[in-house]
Amino acid sequence: MGRVVLYIFGVATPERVMLSDTICTALQLAEHWQDVAEDLGNGRIYLPAQDMERYGCTEADLAEPTAGPAVRELMVFQVNRAQAWLDRGAPLVGTAARCGQAGHRGLRGRRRAALAAIRAQHHDVLSATARPRKQRLATELVKAYVTGR
Repeated sequence: MGRVVLYIFGVATPERVMLSDTICTALQLAEHWQDVAEDLGNGRIYLPAQDMERYGCTEADLAEPTAGPAVRELMVFQVNRAQAWLDRGAPLVGTAARCGQAGHRGLRGRRRAALAAIRAQHHDVLSATARPRKQRLATELVKAYVTGR
């Protein structure tokens, strides 16, 4: 649940705001990592320049029809980073009132499934948009609702 929801329901605390920001960042990153090729086609690159440089990935690499080693290594790092942010923010659901928890768990489950889809494509985010299979999506949604993570 984002900051606005925390304030609307009167459950905003510094800790909850920090956890919410962490999760919202992770959700946005996961969305971007699914759409690297599409974004490049629209003149946008959301991958951090310092990370691209660190992994020897260039804009020309991102324009290839399939991901080469530099792109794949970069995406392993980015997917793991987004997953870590999701995990760090997960305690939010257990600290807030029930408001918005179901929707929040659903969002996290869908993004975990999206990250799993990128992994299943061996981090090739250029040849096709990573979309989770129905079974993976169902598994992640159930996991999010049952465990709250």
